[in-house]
Amino acid sequence: MRIRSIYASFGRIMAKNQSASNTNVAPIRPKGPSQSSSNFRLPKAQLIKMHDLMVKSRVMEERLIRMYKQSQGYFWLGGPGEEAFQIPLGMQILKGQGLDHDYMHFHYRAGPTMITLGMDPMDAMRQMQNTATDPFSGGRNFVSHYSKREWNVVPVTSTIETQYLTAIGTGIAQKKHGGKGITIVTGGDAGTAEGDFASCLVWSTRPGMELPMLIIVTNNGWGISTDACTQHGEKHIADRGKAFGMKTMTINGLDVEESWFGLEEAMNYIRKERKPVLLEAKVSRLYGHSSATGANFVGNEVDPLVEFETKLEAEGILSRQDMDDLRERYTAEMLDMSKRVKEEPMPDPSTIYDHTFYGQKGKFF
Repeated sequence: MRIRSIYASFGRIMAKNQSASNTNVAPIRPKGPSQSSSNFRLPKAQLIKMHDLMVKSRVMEERLIRMYKQSQGYFWLGGPGEEAFQIPLGMQILKGQGLDHDYMHFHYRAGPTMITLGMDPMDAMRQMQNTATDPFSGGRNFVSHYSKREWNVVPVTSTIETQYLTAIGTGIAQKKHGGKGITIVTGGDAGTAEGDFASCLVWSTRPGMELPMLIIVTNNGWGISTDACTQHGEKHIADRGKAFGMKTMTINGLDVEESWFGLEEAMNYIRKERKPVLLEAKVSRLYGHSSATGANFVGNEVDPLVEFETKLEAEGILSRQDMDDLRERYTAEMLDMSKRVKEEPMPDPSTIYDHTFYGQKGKFF
């Protein structure tokens, strides 16, 4: 596992991975006795927790990839390279059911956020193998297509960026309801070319009827195999929101603390003002688009876990041995989970028509 650290030495730090100029970034906070070091603003315990979740979600995704390559699943896509953004997002979500809590309209790279919310990695493996025990879809959907009513996680769909359109509904409901709950929607940079994204900007910013929505674009610089620099004329995707008079932010999603404070600022603003924020996070795509492109490690992308571990080690917060031991423990646990999932039953063919409509069992016609 130590070999991963060499990737940091030759990672290409492209513009998409750098922290863009941003007038909305939260000011540096004064340090108190609970702070871990002069180079970190967050408390040591929180940094260690974030690292634990980053390793856990990364190892889960790598196990899902191995399951696919060993024919224990049919397709893989996920979020390696987004952990430094998604873990801070998950830690600040107001989790629960109903309008007093946050609604999540995720896309199919939300594994790290779901892990942070408390998802059992074994459930992700069940969906990978399409077992009947898959709690998200009963073995009837792709991996990473999460849903959980108890947490307000709206079912993830494969259709590109439709979540930006459906998120308007919970945004309207929460606008009428009041309170602190907000709607959070995530998607990728290429999908912002879809009309659903434009509709989200229009509906969320109507004067006097603004919606409490955190509209997130995780920009990894690629649309499957198309380089974003050949498609985007704007400097930042977040700049599109300026025409609508909304608050916009562009942050380095490869940095744990910049992600934390950027999200904190955005979410506090939405909870208080009940108005939207368009937030663009520059992230990496460490294993390509999906298994359709091979799902092999991409060495010239910045690895946020390596970057974070380098800083943690330099500050004496965690030793290299501590971090290696943690990865080895999670690797063993995930392997054991995948072996147990392998023995679980597949869906009965008679259930194929179930839930075509709400509450339906068997054929509708």
